[in-house]
Amino acid sequence: MYVTTLLCNPSSPSVEPALAESLRNAWGGGDIVWLNQGVALEFTHADIPENRWDVWSDLQGMGIDLVTQPLEGRKKKMLLADMDSTMIQQECIDELADEAGVGERVKDITARAMNGELDFEGALTERVGLLKDLPEAVIGQVLDTRITLMPGGKTLLATMKANGAYAALVSGGFTAFTAKVAAELGFDENRANTLITADGKLTGDVGRPILGRQAKVEALEQITERLGITEQDVIAVGDGANDLGMLGRAGAGVALHAKPSVAAECDIRINHSDLTALLYIQGYSSEDFAA
Repeated sequence: MYVTTLLCNPSSPSVEPALAESLRNAWGGGDIVWLNQGVALEFTHADIPENRWDVWSDLQGMGIDLVTQPLEGRKKKMLLADMDSTMIQQECIDELADEAGVGERVKDITARAMNGELDFEGALTERVGLLKDLPEAVIGQVLDTRITLMPGGKTLLATMKANGAYAALVSGGFTAFTAKVAAELGFDENRANTLITADGKLTGDVGRPILGRQAKVEALEQITERLGITEQDVIAVGDGANDLGMLGRAGAGVALHAKPSVAAECDIRINHSDLTALLYIQGYSSEDFAA
């Protein structure tokens, strides 16, 4: 048995009953269950429709995301999340680069790396090198003035943890940022790279080994083994090429507002909704959300 979820940006409800009924009837689905009126609904059906991606494409033009997945086992025991452009709305290294006066150059490298056009480790060391001699105090300034949480993140964490799930933040960014974001959102642990400093300034180097694509997969393996759960028990979320390893291995891999080349490799693509989408696709209704 499969379940299809329709959802949109909670700030502008646009999921219409007539649309849902038409699709449900076309796919021979069961009763429509509203998870949040106008924002998210679901219905079950026996098979994956051949025209799923055609329908998905049509709905994208209407600002609606469509997710079809197996019904069994969709409520997960662990959240494994990327940070930059996933749990927060920025790329931390781009914000530091702006302060260092090399913003445009670094943003170009970041975009190409996240799209899979550049080797992640090489791109990271090149970008960090451009930050050499930036005062360490700038990190705190960026955290306070430039970094904003992705909508829905606090609700996602609070609800999953209230239901017994474990949450880990794994980032190709930096511990100076993940530590604060993880604490603010309620993650149980965080892993990231370390910016090396000396005499109150960035040296232009990063600690080794560099946490990249493989390290995120290793985090998935290590944490699930430690918790005594399987990789199928995990919902992972990210937006960049370095997330594809963990997205492909997790029971549910969610490409959130992802680069096109990344989204193309994932069955769960959220382009319009916020992080509460990860709750709706697990079957939580808005009434189940924790404060």
